[in-house]
Amino acid sequence: MKRLLIAALAALGLAACQGAPEYANRAEAILAQIHNPKSDYVVVACHRGDWRNFPENSALAIESVIKMGADIMELDIKMSKDSVLVLSHDLTLDRCTNGKGPVSDYTLEELKKFKLKRAHGVAIDTCRILTLEEALWICKDRICVNVDHGYEYYDQVLEISERLGVTDQLLIKGKRSIDVVAAHEAKHEHNMMYMPIVDIQRPAGIKLYNSYMESNVVPLAYEVCWQTEDGTFDKVCEEIIAQGSKVWVNTIWASLCGGTGNDDDAAFISGDPEKVYRRYLDKGVSIIQTDRPEFLIGYLKKVGRHNL
Repeated sequence: MKRLLIAALAALGLAACQGAPEYANRAEAILAQIHNPKSDYVVVACHRGDWRNFPENSALAIESVIKMGADIMELDIKMSKDSVLVLSHDLTLDRCTNGKGPVSDYTLEELKKFKLKRAHGVAIDTCRILTLEEALWICKDRICVNVDHGYEYYDQVLEISERLGVTDQLLIKGKRSIDVVAAHEAKHEHNMMYMPIVDIQRPAGIKLYNSYMESNVVPLAYEVCWQTEDGTFDKVCEEIIAQGSKVWVNTIWASLCGGTGNDDDAAFISGDPEKVYRRYLDKGVSIIQTDRPEFLIGYLKKVGRHNL
């Protein structure tokens, strides 16, 4: 027993000498990769969770992507009639629940009575609408969270995240100017991660992107969107990486990543993810939002780019 203990202590000492990172939980390990611009780890963000198998933005959809080994759970929020933030992509209940009308017309108690629907439109008893607080409890210490449709509720989200101790795990993106974001964040001692969304082929997106480059403000990463292949995407990837930031790409829809053939479905249908995802890896993309997380994670592990 004494010999085993000595060997174990020696191994720990060797790991410490070699600088082996130690993290309290998986969320901390993910955050270390997100904040490291030189990391070759590719962060996988899951669009509304595992919505192919469970209702989108549901507890089961979140649990499923955590078990897959995803890094970011993207969820959407709306405000109930009694001012509670709940998970819903749409303004109305019609598509995702057996309810009707705007989310904002119902109190939380009323919303909890509705059943969530799977992607094929069947309502099921096992899933009900989550509050943001409930969702964050599920994610705490396990996965990072992109609160989409969330900037207008920034202060309310921050109050919840601070109370739960998950602020560092949360990411909010937006298209507001550098000055507006800076002024807003200055009001708080502790802020969530923030990332600008730049549509690099549209005037507003070009203007926002140029404002970051010209002012030498280096964000955590840029969410880059483009509709057609004209070389612009390749150019901005080089500039962003040279600046010391990261590139986030959405492969969920072709319209967000250059057109047909560049998205998740093209990779999945072909059965050859290399044909689609390799280009992004070669350009230095290190965050990918996907609608096929298990498929993408499997590929990234195979090529050694998703191993925590």
